[in-house]
Amino acid sequence: MSTTTFTHEFDTVSFQGKVSFSTGIFIDGKFSAGAKNTTIDVINPTNGKLIASIAEGTPADVDRAVQVARRTLELSWGLNVPGHQRGLLLHRLADLLEKHADEFAALEALDNGKTVFWAKVADIAISVDVLRYYAGWADKIHGQVIETSEDKLAYTRHEPFGVVGQIIPWNMPLMMMAWKIAPALATGNTIVLKPSEFTPLSALRMCALINEAGFPPGTVNVVVGYGNTVGRAMSEHMGIDKIAFTGSTLVGRKIMEAAAKSNLKNVTLELGGKSPNIVMNDADLEAAVNWASHGVFWNQGQICCAGSRIYVQSGIYDQFLRAFTKKVLSLKVGDPFAMESYQGPQVSQIHYDRIMGYIESGKQQGATVHLGGERYGTEGLWIQPTIFTDTTPDMRIVREEIFGPVSVVIKFEDEEDVVRQANDTLYGLAAAVFTKDITRGIQVAHKLQAGTVWVNCINQVHANVPFGGYKQSGVGRELGEYALSNYTNVKAVHVNLGHVI
Repeated sequence: MSTTTFTHEFDTVSFQGKVSFSTGIFIDGKFSAGAKNTTIDVINPTNGKLIASIAEGTPADVDRAVQVARRTLELSWGLNVPGHQRGLLLHRLADLLEKHADEFAALEALDNGKTVFWAKVADIAISVDVLRYYAGWADKIHGQVIETSEDKLAYTRHEPFGVVGQIIPWNMPLMMMAWKIAPALATGNTIVLKPSEFTPLSALRMCALINEAGFPPGTVNVVVGYGNTVGRAMSEHMGIDKIAFTGSTLVGRKIMEAAAKSNLKNVTLELGGKSPNIVMNDADLEAAVNWASHGVFWNQGQICCAGSRIYVQSGIYDQFLRAFTKKVLSLKVGDPFAMESYQGPQVSQIHYDRIMGYIESGKQQGATVHLGGERYGTEGLWIQPTIFTDTTPDMRIVREEIFGPVSVVIKFEDEEDVVRQANDTLYGLAAAVFTKDITRGIQVAHKLQAGTVWVNCINQVHANVPFGGYKQSGVGRELGEYALSNYTNVKAVHVNLGHVI
């Protein structure tokens, strides 16, 4: 089966150079066409034009990838490869990614629409950090010797699950790939990964780096396809021992159901959010405004932990709103490759329409469009940074995840009132508190029902700090030592040293 090659000449102020790589299904260290020899079009969100046509994966390709991953696990990976060697390979992959940082930032800007500046300083930089972090863990994954009696030896081993299915989203394609594959590889698992059909380029480019780093063929397999075919096949597959997914709560439920109905595979889910950002009367106003803007408009608002519900205490509400409005007006919306751009286009026409539907819902339900609320420009998928005021708790724009550059600014009176409002959500991914009283900030943080709470900052992640949600924002944790438990089974071994019954 033949496969195609993506070739593109970048000639921008931020990156000049030619890239060329295969766009096939990546199984057993090689690229090929999909089982049906069909393709998926990848569209440029800045202008709606075709970027590339890539091989479409099918359930048959998933089945082939799983068989290869199982063989590799049993013969040339997993417990066959010492932890220090797995760590060396991850370090090599991190070095290669860092070497090609400019190219990967340009690819992310091209098919995702994120600005090349933020792609490089956030997505690529964090991906490198995560790979190196888990490289360091690879030879430190061990169990315990447990005292029972002198004539018995009991100990535990942390062993890989086996073949792991991983489904990553389109908002941060490369970074989500790194978050998924790094702990899985460090612990000795083999992988079948499905990138989003909207943003597959960086994952496909990474396949060549995985080969160059020296991973055994079949350790990481990449099948690009649609959720209702490839994603569903992975969730239901009897040969996949564990599945990890980042995306919407709705799809997360479907994956958990499919996992339960098949082989009861272990599931990790990082799902949606509607994160509250609480600004107290005594907050540093300038800092709170700058962080609040970054909290909701960074990455075009396409971030699960976006602080889109901004609660401002009544004593500074008017002052905050004026300063926040001025700050948002200063954000440059435009060409992702222009270094001064802060906000690029939304990722796809489907998602653009969804966001505009939420904006229209806010208008119809009686909220005030304080700023924005319309299309930006005449070509591409840009949306004006939008601020709603005069909302009520029952409005969709207050309760549901929009995943776009849309915020609501809500006045509150006291701490008890705002904690109640902040927790009045089915989500619990993240939250933020701004106050000069650190003791108060910590006390409020402890009352908020969220997996991550930022005090006097927002949207900050680190390779060694766990990330995940409460309630319907997910199951399990990414990053940090906590993520290792997502990819290991604990085996207890009892050894009789002479005891006779």
